[in-house]
Amino acid sequence: MTLSLSVLVATEMFNSLNALSEDNSLLQMPPWRNPWLLLAMLVSFGLHFIILYVPFLANIFGIVPLGPNDWLLVVLVSVPVVLIDEVLKYAGRKRWWRIHKQKMA
Repeated sequence: MTLSLSVLVATEMFNSLNALSEDNSLLQMPPWRNPWLLLAMLVSFGLHFIILYVPFLANIFGIVPLGPNDWLLVVLVSVPVVLIDEVLKYAGRKRWWRIHKQKMA
């Protein structure tokens, strides 16, 4: 359950980066353009780490601390959400340009 919860938290935090722009890539609109989002991500991850590594809270939530290999797996499973959205944004931009080129011709 701990691994699933951590993947869910990480996936949602990485997915929030996709919300910086509906159309533009993270390369065009980097995360530091919205410091409030970065702060929210930091607080969210911080709270998650607290419930993972404070034994009293871990017992309440019924979870166990994750090791380095577990965190690697969490990142490997969670980061693709950013890559997938980047591909979708790229495809959307290409489609938009193609449609507007046809209208201008």
